[in-house]
Amino acid sequence: MSPPVRSACRLVVFALLAVLAIQAPARAADAAFTAFIASLWPEAQAAGVSRATFERETRGLEPDYKLPDLALPGRPATGARGQAEFVQVPADYVKEARIIQLAAEGRRLWQKYRPALDQIERQFGVPAPVVLALWGRETDFGRYTSPYDTLRVVATQAYVGRRKDQYRDEFIYALKILDSGVVARKDFRASWAGATGLTQFLPSDYVLHGVSLDGTKPVDIWHSVPDALASAAKQLADKGWQSGLRWAYEVRAPADFDCTKAVPAVQQPISAWLRADFTLLSGPAPTAGELAQPASLLQPEGIYGPAFLTTANYFVLKQYNMSDLYVLFVGHLADRMVTPQPFATPWSASSQLRTSSVEAMQAYLTRAGLYTDKIDGKAGMQTRAALGAYQKSAGLKLDCWPSEAVLQAMRGR
Repeated sequence: MSPPVRSACRLVVFALLAVLAIQAPARAADAAFTAFIASLWPEAQAAGVSRATFERETRGLEPDYKLPDLALPGRPATGARGQAEFVQVPADYVKEARIIQLAAEGRRLWQKYRPALDQIERQFGVPAPVVLALWGRETDFGRYTSPYDTLRVVATQAYVGRRKDQYRDEFIYALKILDSGVVARKDFRASWAGATGLTQFLPSDYVLHGVSLDGTKPVDIWHSVPDALASAAKQLADKGWQSGLRWAYEVRAPADFDCTKAVPAVQQPISAWLRADFTLLSGPAPTAGELAQPASLLQPEGIYGPAFLTTANYFVLKQYNMSDLYVLFVGHLADRMVTPQPFATPWSASSQLRTSSVEAMQAYLTRAGLYTDKIDGKAGMQTRAALGAYQKSAGLKLDCWPSEAVLQAMRGR
């Protein structure tokens, strides 16, 4: 063999060894993953999963280390930073053109599925527009196909996710679903967080809240629109939905209102808010019974943009997705299926700080004793209220909105 050829062969060998050296830790980690999955058999067996199903569905199962929200050894936590609910300003998330489009489609589907929707409202007390709005937001009325294998997602999250205990349970529930035969593995698709079906249920939600509307077949939230909508309504009802109560009322706050009080803990009857110079802006006037309902104030953009008196049903919807913008989208879309009125107050032209900047704010506010929630880079109600408290203490303009100016003020102290 000539020297140039020997040299070339050595280079190829070195390259192969380098690849193998890189892949070896991954193979070792995957072997540990396989052992972890095997260790879950006793829990699956106790939940009623057959050994045949467990072996069939876990054979060759591999983790997906590209998923968000993982805590991988030696790597920064991946986090769920790309979720639109937490990184977009309200005007971009609750986009008017999108609301108009979905509301028109929702009204068409309301007519198509009216008998089923009427039965759902009679049975669970949840109006047709609300469950239709959930369907529209979650999967674009079934046009969106979830990209991930559900079992792989929940297995990965149970192994290296930030919420291992929760997803350990979701993995067992996913196996129970597959064991029932109601859905084939190829159709058992999910979001990166494991939500599956037309109305996006975690496996546990399917088992706990799924319902067959006609009662003659297994619950199918992947192909049966009536089952998916009925299951969404049952989940809301099981979590406290009150029939006949609106989710929220759009209002105008008085100019001198302290925005740090726009938190769920500050609650009083709707009539008391109105006596305090809050003005109802849209929707039907509340009845005497509704005026007595407790409500808290939501200001998604601080003192800018629309404000809302939120009822108990608002917080039931929030259990479907913990984002305030998500609930605003679903609630407003439901309203727009009934009336063409947009929000009376337009969203402002506010900009959204980077997640890392909001995290820096939260860390500062925590050290200052003003914030006790998670440092997650999401400018939710508690973060906005804590910012307002800081603005008051620092003599800054009180607007309860995370801006670059407020961040620079914190860094300068």
